[in-house]
Amino acid sequence: MPALEDPPDGGWGWLVVVAGFLANSLTFGILRSLGVLFEDLVEAFQATAAQVSWVMAITLATQQFASPLGTAASTHYGARPVVMLGGLLSSLGIFGAALSTSLFHLYLSLGFLTGLGWALAFAPTMGTLSRYFSARRSLAMGLALTGNGLTSFALPPLLRLAADHLAWRGTLLATSALTLHLLLGGALLRPLALRGDPPKLSSVFDVGLFAQRGFGVFALGTALLAAGYFTPYVHLDAYGRALGIEPYRAAFVVSLSALADALARLLAGCGADRRLLPPVYLLVAFNSLVGVALLFFPVSTSYASLLFLAVLYGASAGSFATVAFGVLPELVGISRVVNATGLCMMSMSIGGLLGPPLSGFLRDQTGDFTASFLIGGAFVLSASLVFLALPSPSSGCPSSQEKEMLGAVGHPNPPCPMPARRRLEI
Repeated sequence: MPALEDPPDGGWGWLVVVAGFLANSLTFGILRSLGVLFEDLVEAFQATAAQVSWVMAITLATQQFASPLGTAASTHYGARPVVMLGGLLSSLGIFGAALSTSLFHLYLSLGFLTGLGWALAFAPTMGTLSRYFSARRSLAMGLALTGNGLTSFALPPLLRLAADHLAWRGTLLATSALTLHLLLGGALLRPLALRGDPPKLSSVFDVGLFAQRGFGVFALGTALLAAGYFTPYVHLDAYGRALGIEPYRAAFVVSLSALADALARLLAGCGADRRLLPPVYLLVAFNSLVGVALLFFPVSTSYASLLFLAVLYGASAGSFATVAFGVLPELVGISRVVNATGLCMMSMSIGGLLGPPLSGFLRDQTGDFTASFLIGGAFVLSASLVFLALPSPSSGCPSSQEKEMLGAVGHPNPPCPMPARRRLEI
């Protein structure tokens, strides 16, 4: 396949956006919706909240930690077969969870096997999507990322309805069948060759990215935010019930938050491409709003206040996700964005493994969710402080992607004066 000068910014790329929509819907969308089964699992296995929280924590941590394996495999064998294999494994994992007889079985099936399948499916899809777009990348990312929010909006009430009629085992069987649609998303991923792409053998894992100051800061920040970012989707339904809200109305709170998330992802994608503000500033602002929303959840004592905070959280979290996927190619360059996506997901696994069990443990120890939300908000706000150390947008330096484009057409890179506080760059 002849190498293209620039990303096509359209064409088959719009079908890759569809694949990205499916990948978001059937990975994080499902993960965020399974929280409505939390109390069912606690009752079925006579377990504590912390023990059941480990199921989602293992799923999230495996999905993120194994993401470099997915991106490295897609670099060598192509994204299409890797993503389709991931869809099959994740479906088998959820199917096995429906037949589990102990929490250990849930840890292995819904935790490890499903997480591994999602690792093979999500990061290669989103990395491939980044390569298809340049000028309209944020819009494309926003469209793909709405899958996460729309699924999180529609699925919780449906899962609650299914659980009332089919019990949690039947609900997981239906979810397993739904996850098989990841195979369709994988089939839409057509290989794309761009000038400046490194040889395949030199790009395995690409751990040298951590030596780049911009990516290292970005990875550290995402690791911190992952410890609190998913707290509402694990505990918001149960928190609503603890306030005396009936189950379907509590599930609606999660759904409304997800709808705000989906709309915000799309609007942020449209706005970020206009460059009204530097993406790094948007990243810090939206992430800080996520942290503030988490801090105020414990003060909500009415259904209306809980709905307001859920919408605020969803809108800010969705906007952050779109901007983050748009910032990453600018930090590392388009030729390394696939592996960078996998490594970034791996760094998030640290916080993802810590956050849900810690919040569940705090709930068990204190008897309510106050400490869980406060600690989650503190982690997210600490990530905002880390993001402030990202390379300055006003330094006059070309981004990694711009440097690649200049090199591809034979122009030397312009000089890049760095301020004194940046000279410790590795």
